[in-house]
Amino acid sequence: MVRYQKVLWKHDFDDEPVMLYSEITEEGIETRKVDEFRDGRFAFADRKRSTGSTFLSEKKMPTIKEIAQQAEFQPQEITKDEFELVWRKATGKG
Repeated sequence: MVRYQKVLWKHDFDDEPVMLYSEITEEGIETRKVDEFRDGRFAFADRKRSTGSTFLSEKKMPTIKEIAQQAEFQPQEITKDEFELVWRKATGKG
């Protein structure tokens, strides 16, 4: 089963995203990703393309519980519909 998550990244870097959205397979493989920046910009990646500095992870993705162990990250599971809405915004298809 595919899972969807968003992760708030608490930092002060102007050129890094503040919200990270991912679509992840049951095996932990990231298949689509959207990065949202503080200024409202989006960058995205899937298996065929990527924009900006956004790329899919080459490693198995950590679980939400594992991500939450790092103080600068605040992960949350989201629905497929929530992910699709952000994906359409990022890719210019909605």
